[in-house]
Amino acid sequence: MPCIDFVIESKVPATTRVKQLSAMFDVPLADVSRLEWHADIPLEKEAWNVGLIVGPSGCGKTQIARHMFGTAFHPSFTWENRPVIDDFDEGLSIGDISKACQAVGFNTIPAWMRPHSVLSNGEQFRVDLARRLLELPDPIVIDEFTSVVDRQVAKIGAHAAQKYVRRNKRKLVAVSCHEDIEDWLQPDWIYRPASNEFARRSLQPRPQINVSIAQVEHKMWQLFAPYHYLTASLNKAARCFVLFVEGQPAAFAGVLHRPHPKKKNLKGISRLVTLPDWQGLGLAFVLVDFLGGCYNAMRYDLNTYPAHPALIRGFDKSKEWTMKTKPAKMQQPGIRTTRKNMCKARPCAVFQYCGVAQPLDVVQKVFV
Repeated sequence: MPCIDFVIESKVPATTRVKQLSAMFDVPLADVSRLEWHADIPLEKEAWNVGLIVGPSGCGKTQIARHMFGTAFHPSFTWENRPVIDDFDEGLSIGDISKACQAVGFNTIPAWMRPHSVLSNGEQFRVDLARRLLELPDPIVIDEFTSVVDRQVAKIGAHAAQKYVRRNKRKLVAVSCHEDIEDWLQPDWIYRPASNEFARRSLQPRPQINVSIAQVEHKMWQLFAPYHYLTASLNKAARCFVLFVEGQPAAFAGVLHRPHPKKKNLKGISRLVTLPDWQGLGLAFVLVDFLGGCYNAMRYDLNTYPAHPALIRGFDKSKEWTMKTKPAKMQQPGIRTTRKNMCKARPCAVFQYCGVAQPLDVVQKVFV
């Protein structure tokens, strides 16, 4: 059973300013400043994957985590002035790196090729988290967890991290002063140094978020274009849809009519993007599932043609979509499909919506 039982002492020299402070705030002078912590933390009684040490600044979180987990308490990584994917350990494959980045919601592929210093705070948090999950042994202890990022990014990042940790049977200990991540991190145990309270916590559904979906003007694509993994262009004929989270745009889908020699009712998703701050919640799939139901109600088949490995895996796991073509080569726009030019195009899969239709009154409210 881990036991917290340690004391930190430091000498207090009687300098002029120390004496002034003592007199100003009526604090008795002492030769030694003493901090001590005593508690029993029964981690070994039950299996766990995620732990949380949380409390206000100054309550001893960092010292306790260092005392409990010793060498696992890892300092910050060094990042060079090169693509962040090159900063990961040389022994890791690009497949391992991409899976970890995607798992924590760092899905904007162009950002993988940028130096750490030019990434946003949210992107830096996510790629640092991915690197820790790949390179550090158990338990992975992260101090100041989510402290430098927007609280929205913090919650989503915490949710993505715990999913990866559980899926890979790892151990993560988050040390934070923010109570708001608890329901998203889903810790198996929590220790609060300020009140010396230890508690176990059962796995629960993450908090619900309120979303709405609407057809929007083509110009809305400009907000999402920089984050698409292939191109910033979008056909002017595309019908555009955005998923909003409490009024904020989060995910985008562009839909085009697909000419076909036999099928006259085929539509295709040409662009699917989630803004970086919202990556990791599966909002893109909420959007395309809804659109699939809408087009189904209007007697159209809706296809999607993902090339991104994470999207292919997601559609393949979904009960709402069926794979029509396994990942293969797809011709570039404007190039006639032949055996000769197929090998020059990007790999992709083809999925078709096979779920239920949306009620017609719902469709009428969205399609304008």
